[in-house]
Amino acid sequence: MAERMVRAKLIEGHGDGLEELRAAIASCRLCLDAPARGPVDRLPHEPRPVAVLSRKARILIAGQAPGLRVHESGLPFNDASGDRLRAWLGVGREEFYDPDRFAIVPMGFCFPGYDEKGSDLPPRRECAPLWRRAVIDAMPQIELVLAIGQYAQAWHLGTRRSKGMTETVRNWRDYFLVNQGPRILPLPHPSWRNTGWLKRNPWFEADVLPVLKRHVEILTR
Repeated sequence: MAERMVRAKLIEGHGDGLEELRAAIASCRLCLDAPARGPVDRLPHEPRPVAVLSRKARILIAGQAPGLRVHESGLPFNDASGDRLRAWLGVGREEFYDPDRFAIVPMGFCFPGYDEKGSDLPPRRECAPLWRRAVIDAMPQIELVLAIGQYAQAWHLGTRRSKGMTETVRNWRDYFLVNQGPRILPLPHPSWRNTGWLKRNPWFEADVLPVLKRHVEILTR
């Protein structure tokens, strides 16, 4: 209830519809002005929400949160992870950034910063409860959700998710072939940090990527 009230306040004055929702997201400062864990957990920089909403795209790329390079450019997956993801999808940059083909909505809209080891922090806690249901409801034409990483898989699969990311991706048929609403295809994050995972799990490239590319081709025609 509290999240709905906050979202309604942010949208107030923008009006109704997808464009208005997009504008409200772009102006959101909740993780800086009212962080979930209190003032000590404020976003360490100015928010720059990065999300691509679409009226026509039939594929939703549900990632985790922008990295620093994406935060600086405002362009989702504008990094080495994006290069690998586009290779998985079998598309170039022009197709990838066409909002009529792909909606790109991460679990957290802003770069969350780094931990003490220099790794990206998890998506901000404020984002998904506040925005995700509204975003999904605003794009009823979506037919395929690519749930990238454990945070997207947890939200989109809920209790159906297997234990751990590897088993969730390994059991992709359970979510892709039998599902109410859009098909859901769980994927590992395309980060260079997962290169070792890809080598240890050759079944992903052999079994999952051909299915992914085939459906991308069908749904982006």
